[in-house]
Amino acid sequence: MKLTKSLEDDTVQQALNMQLDKRVVIDTEAMQWQGSPAKGVLRKPLEKEFAEHGRTTSLVKFMPGAQFPEHSHPLGEEILVLEGVFSDERGDYPAGTYFRNPPGSKHSPFSKEGCTLFVKLDQFDPLDLEPVVIDTNSQPMQPGIGNLQVMSLHSYGTEGSALVFWPAGEKFQPHRHWGGEEILVLKGVFKDEHGVYPKGSWLRSPHHSEHFPFVDEDTLIYVKTGHL
Repeated sequence: MKLTKSLEDDTVQQALNMQLDKRVVIDTEAMQWQGSPAKGVLRKPLEKEFAEHGRTTSLVKFMPGAQFPEHSHPLGEEILVLEGVFSDERGDYPAGTYFRNPPGSKHSPFSKEGCTLFVKLDQFDPLDLEPVVIDTNSQPMQPGIGNLQVMSLHSYGTEGSALVFWPAGEKFQPHRHWGGEEILVLKGVFKDEHGVYPKGSWLRSPHHSEHFPFVDEDTLIYVKTGHL
């Protein structure tokens, strides 16, 4: 009976924003932090397949001194450190660090001073096995289309992740998202014909969606494409 109840509970809590053919916009700044299985580790779930496993995207906050038990990443883990210093047995990762732990990897994370993370779990191609660690604070931006500046973080198959800096007043041509597009606004205010997205906004646009983005002020976004 206990096993059946556990499976039922997990099913009830699954499928948060898992209709990948639907557009999703979330103001994460307006969300309340939720607890997790680890004391002092809080979360803001954006999409999740099941309660504690499967495809997941979330903001995660480690309070000072918090730690999470050793765990594995069956289909990988992608993290962008937004604030503070995140750590595990392999090293310390200050704000601005982007890293990828490939499928089958495991670690025991903690934070001495506290930190906030953008985390994506179990979304790798099973053959995407290359670990990635990038200090985006020291990595130079490259020229993009128009006046955009782009820092490529990762690419595999059709999937690509990057930081994109939009200078004030920049407009982009209307375009279609083959394989979808996901955005986290890190600084400034991102805009398109559908709405206005301040810092902390998370957007997921499905395969073959399109829009005409622009900004009025300097804006930095994390972008992932081709993964939906």
